[in-house]
This record gives sequence, structure tokens and C-alpha cells, in this order.
Amino acid sequence: MIGFFINKAFFDGWDNLIGLVVYNLISVGFLMLLLLSSYVMDVSTVLWFVAVMAVVFCFCLFQGALSNVCLGYSNYQRGGFASFREGFGRYLSHSVFYFVMVTAIIVIMFFVIPFYMALEGIIGTLLSVIMVWVAVFLLLAMPYYFALSSYLPGDGPLKTFKKCFIIMGDNIGFTLFFAVYNVILLILTVVTMGFIPGVAGMNLACHDAIKLMMLKYDYLEANPDTDRRHLPWDDILFDEREKVGPRSLRSMIFPWK
Repeated sequence: MIGFFINKAFFDGWDNLIGLVVYNLISVGFLMLLLLSSYVMDVSTVLWFVAVMAVVFCFCLFQGALSNVCLGYSNYQRGGFASFREGFGRYLSHSVFYFVMVTAIIVIMFFVIPFYMALEGIIGTLLSVIMVWVAVFLLLAMPYYFALSSYLPGDGPLKTFKKCFIIMGDNIGFTLFFAVYNVILLILTVVTMGFIPGVAGMNLACHDAIKLMMLKYDYLEANPDTDRRHLPWDDILFDEREKVGPRSLRSMIFPWK
């Protein structure tokens, strides 16, 4: 599965490169707003905090709308800006919950953990270790959040959040790989100044990952006696392999030939 995921994520990104760059430009705009908000700190710390939270909240709404676009990309469709606009309403409640969780992660990492580490004695050490693991589990599980909300639209935000941990625990090997994969994407994003793969490319990768997992669960539901440790991935991914197809360098650069 991992090999095909890398293949699919790359070609999905390549086939929708222009769209990803456009949405990444918007995400770079959010980063610029965060940097500009630092000038407000000289006026009022409270005002600066409000400005930062407002930018983060708008970014979470943007991520929700972008998920609707990436859902289409992952399924070989291009909905255009109409799909992006539709995503704001479709993912509104999930985006708000995502903002709450992002805020919680920020608070845990930059305030709670340093506070407990500053305490003397075993209690402070124990609490800081616990909070570090809480942050780690959240960081491992949350990349699945918007993609799960895309493929399971009937679930509310809290139910989707719970299923993130179920997916993480049931696919711990892939989850650890995916964490490393996302770190690599983040490094590439920094190197390319946010253009590629960027926020949009990482969002698309999450949708590709969850799509393949949903295919696995659909197969297990239809074949309950299957050995989960030895899944017939060639059968499970047959249709997806056909859709991605074999690619040559010429067909990638000149798809019309």
C-alpha cells in the first residue's frame, strides 16, 4: 500500500499542479498575515493574540474548503473554484472543531508543557511527559481529520475526531510512515517557499491516504474472513492502479500526446 500511495500522491499532485500552486499562494498569504500581526504586539499583546487567532481560524476554514477540492483531485475530478466555494459550507462545523484542536495543540506545546517542565520534582516531570505524549498522539491523528470528514460526510466533528484515533491505532505502521512523509513534504514546502507541495499538496496526500484505507475497510467488510495481516493489496487496489496507470516522462510533460 505504501508504495502505491507514494505513486498516487505524486501523480495526483502532478496532474493538478497548477491548482495546488494557486491554493498554496492563498496559504502563503495566511503566513504573511501572521508575520504582519507581530507588529500589533507593540501596541497590545491582547490585540496581537486576537489577530493571530483570527488568522488561524480563517486558515482552518480555508483548510475545510480546500478539502472539498482535494477530495475531487483524489477521485480524478476537477471541480474548480465552485468546489472550493462549496467546501466552506460543507466543512464548516468540522473546520470550527479543527480550529479548537489546533488551538489546543498550540497551547499544549507552547504553554502547558513548558509550565510543567519548569516545575521541580517528579510531579512536574510526569505531567510534562504525559502532555508531550498527548501532543504526539494529536499530531499523528489530526492529519486524517479532514480526509475522514470527506469520505464519511455523515459523521459529526467529534465522531470524525474519534475515528482519527481508530484509524491511527489500526494502521500504526502507515501512520508512522505518514508522519515522516509529512515531515518531508513540510521540508520541501519550506525549500520551495510554500509553493510545492505546500498546504494543498499535504491536504491532497491526506485524502489519498484515507481513500486507500477506505478501500481496505470496504474489502474487509465484504470479506470478513480475510487475514488482516496478509491483505491482497493487488486486488484491493486494482481499480486505482488502472486509473493511475503506468506513466512515462513524456506522458507527464506532454499529456496530450
